[in-house]
Amino acid sequence: MAEEAIEIAGDRGGRRAAAAEYRREVRELVDLLSNLNPSAEEFVPSSRSSHGGGGGGGGGRRTTRSGGALSAEAAPLFMAPHDYYAAQMINAWFHDAAAINDGGLNDWGLRDQYSRRSKSSYSERRRRSSVSSIQKAQREDSIKKTVYISEIDRQITEEQLAALFSNCGKVVDCRICGDANSALRFAFVEFASENGARAALNLGGTMLGYHPVRVLPSKTAILPVNPTFLPQSEDEREMCTRTVYCTNIDKKVTQNDLKSFFESNCGEVSRLRLLGDRVHSTRIAFVEFAEAEGALAALSCSGLFVGNLRVRVSPSKTPVRPRTPRSAMAD
Repeated sequence: MAEEAIEIAGDRGGRRAAAAEYRREVRELVDLLSNLNPSAEEFVPSSRSSHGGGGGGGGGRRTTRSGGALSAEAAPLFMAPHDYYAAQMINAWFHDAAAINDGGLNDWGLRDQYSRRSKSSYSERRRRSSVSSIQKAQREDSIKKTVYISEIDRQITEEQLAALFSNCGKVVDCRICGDANSALRFAFVEFASENGARAALNLGGTMLGYHPVRVLPSKTAILPVNPTFLPQSEDEREMCTRTVYCTNIDKKVTQNDLKSFFESNCGEVSRLRLLGDRVHSTRIAFVEFAEAEGALAALSCSGLFVGNLRVRVSPSKTPVRPRTPRSAMAD
């Protein structure tokens, strides 16, 4: 018991010594500030003043409080800066000293927790920045390996375009864009290396169909397609030959309306998927025909009115997969 009492007394003595050291440093700071410019005066609202009346020769009236509120006679005060700011610093420093005296050093645990959180956030920002830099580098690398082809005959398919440029190097991806009903379209071809893209520039002016194509370095990369959407088997590749992709569909057009349109113009429709949301002004659809001839006929329907809009039709890269039954999903 005696040893515990001695230990407690020693702990209290240490805290008192720390508080005394704090007070000594505050006094030294106040003395330093008071020597800066003792004749200067500065306006301080009376509500912020820790003094009862004017200081530093300001001549302001003394503020009085009634029920904790400022009286109507309260007037602005003019105080020397060192009077006001020194008082504020003394209050703050003695508050810290009291915290030390009361064992407030436990707050350092919260500071440690905040420090760890800050380090974790910094690490997360660095990781995201690193991932973003890698993605940017990959995109720039893809752009260097990609060429832009314009003035493509609308009868030319992606397979024919890729075959033309395959002599320049291995073709990784080929995308024909634009309205299929337009006389001319454009495309992007990505190669496995920059050498293939440089060699492809020499094919500018080559006749492809009824028009010579123009080939230029690309300023953008080809947006990758989710591989799960692409055909996964020979059966699904065969399904793609019988499927068309439709855009610019009037929102008032129903699935039955669209099916009736294609069946009356192209042939039997075996599966149709109409998609859309409230955000976009139009809808899209995938239409699978019973025969490949129906899909070919559907391409010539691009530009025809379905409802109040002209539908755009192009070959589909993805099959229309049957929906998974809810019971199967539950199992």
